[in-house]
Amino acid sequence: MEQNETRQVATLPLMQQIASRTGFNTLTKTEVIACDNGFAELTIPFDAEYTQHHGFLHGGLIGYLADTAISWSAASLVGDVLTSEFRVHFLAPGKGERFVGRGTVIKAGRRQVVARGEVFAVNDGEEKLIATATGTCLVV
Repeated sequence: MEQNETRQVATLPLMQQIASRTGFNTLTKTEVIACDNGFAELTIPFDAEYTQHHGFLHGGLIGYLADTAISWSAASLVGDVLTSEFRVHFLAPGKGERFVGRGTVIKAGRRQVVARGEVFAVNDGEEKLIATATGTCLVV
């Protein structure tokens, strides 16, 4: 990137627009709640179509929430990114009315961003942490 070149960082309105026209985000009814200054938050509702054989939210969707929150938090600081790796720790079954993913940047560099993600199940307004994650995003 040239010294005078500026990147368009992700903002809440931009991410809401992107989420509304991206296939998987529309399939999961993803709602973008926040995206600013190294933080992102998104939510999906419970849907029986998203469950695994025990009736819990499928781990793939928990990973999706963590990865997306991580990458969008990174994008809010450095612009367009691609996830190069992430690791999820499942802490509890995904039982809830809706699910929230939150991402926070740990360290942003010129070429990569490291962030953490947390996924919560929400029941009657109460949040329960069901997964934590860390990830690295490459600046595009």
